[in-house]
Amino acid sequence: MKIIASTFFSKTAQIMALMLFLVSSSAQAATKMPVFSLPDAVSGTTVNSAEYNGKTLLITFFATWCPPCMQEVPTLMELHQEFSKADFSVVGLSVDQGGPDVVAKLVEMRSINYPVLMADETTARNFGGVAGIPTSFLVNKEGNVVKKYPGYVPHAILEKDIKTLMN
Repeated sequence: MKIIASTFFSKTAQIMALMLFLVSSSAQAATKMPVFSLPDAVSGTTVNSAEYNGKTLLITFFATWCPPCMQEVPTLMELHQEFSKADFSVVGLSVDQGGPDVVAKLVEMRSINYPVLMADETTARNFGGVAGIPTSFLVNKEGNVVKKYPGYVPHAILEKDIKTLMN
């Protein structure tokens, strides 16, 4: 019982620390998607946000130890698969502080089909602040953040919003 309580309080402390780490500015979504250059969690190559110009995006901040984040992964994979031929991409931004190895293992284990990058504090702040995870941002083809989703979002809502933007 002591071990379970210790693990629970340790995870709670990690979540609180992450929230304090990420919340350093307003919680409002930016009008223009912030520019970023971040390492891919698997290959380590730098991915620049300009590579996504002209695409509809669902940018999602997550962590491997976050249960609601892991619950969203199948939905994100389905959406990426369904809409990728229509200039759409999910882009995962990991806030894991354990480094890319943990994230790369998740990508491989779950066969994640969308890009997963290692986010930093500046990126979270530039998106208007990420108070908790998961937090996702829907970006139109013009590069404007049009919607912010704090927390877990059901598949039907994301699909409806993506279809609305793409029509």
